[in-house]
Amino acid sequence: MSASEVSVTIGENPPARLDKALARDVPEAASLSRSRIARLIGEGAVRRAGVPVTDQKAKVAAGEVYTITLPPVAESHILPEEIALEVVWEDADLVVVNKPAGMVVHPAPGTPSGTLVNALLHHFGGALSGVGGTARPGIVHRIDKDTSGLLVVAKSDAAHHGLAAQFERHSVERKYLALVHGVPDAADPRLRGVKGVSFESGGVMKITTQLARHKHDRQKQAVLFSGGRHAVTRARLLERFGAPAVLALVECWLETGRTHQIRVHMAHVGHGLVGDATYGGRRKVNARALSEAAHGAVTGFPRQALHAAVLGFDHPVSGQALRFEAPLPADMAGLLEGLRG
Repeated sequence: MSASEVSVTIGENPPARLDKALARDVPEAASLSRSRIARLIGEGAVRRAGVPVTDQKAKVAAGEVYTITLPPVAESHILPEEIALEVVWEDADLVVVNKPAGMVVHPAPGTPSGTLVNALLHHFGGALSGVGGTARPGIVHRIDKDTSGLLVVAKSDAAHHGLAAQFERHSVERKYLALVHGVPDAADPRLRGVKGVSFESGGVMKITTQLARHKHDRQKQAVLFSGGRHAVTRARLLERFGAPAVLALVECWLETGRTHQIRVHMAHVGHGLVGDATYGGRRKVNARALSEAAHGAVTGFPRQALHAAVLGFDHPVSGQALRFEAPLPADMAGLLEGLRG
């Protein structure tokens, strides 16, 4: 694939620096983010009157014309693998999949193959986003390996940028179903004393904290109230289980989307997810409150009981409002059926 060029004419009242001005005025069809433009400037790929401009902070003036040379899109080092996928929706720009529990989204040193990206590379057969200069599936959000449910992935650069912008604005609807220890009830006075917890109409619990990597365990996230990244989760009680009630089905939805957010937030308020060994979700359950079979199923559940059930967003190219729902996978559905029985 050969290199291509994009011409950018600076409009009226431009930002003070080159990278910001180009990001504002570059044709939308080019699908170039400010970070990509900054890299291209540093590589000498931006020229004015044929002369490279390599200073991102260079001053610009209205009417100036810049040429950006885009290098050929490089092939990804990740290998395609023929792995079955449950595709919920697909068009020329994006695909929505229902990821099974146990599948990692993106290759990492410990999981170089068998991932969702490996499967998508095979499924797409070459129709890939080139964001960042490498042909690959456009991963704009992730769910944990042992969480099941819905993910949207970009196939085109325009879709990649459009979806990323919606996630950045927190306008994407993401709802999860979680089975948790205890009963997070708005009437519980203990919850009202937990730092970061407030309640909204309808008994909705709002958890607002900062999140950052744990100081001593780099695989975990920790709740902070200064530093870190802003994180907001809302949760609503759907169903109680046990006599007395010792477990609950909760609907959680994300305002932000930080690593392990629901898992660490629910643990913070004392209602860790069933099966979540990382955040204390394997705590003992009162055997007398459940049937023997139900108690055994809960204590033996092998993963965090979390499912990404709803995903809604505006199509980044057509503007069509899209909303998808994925039913509970067999393991969680069977667990809840046993608890109800």
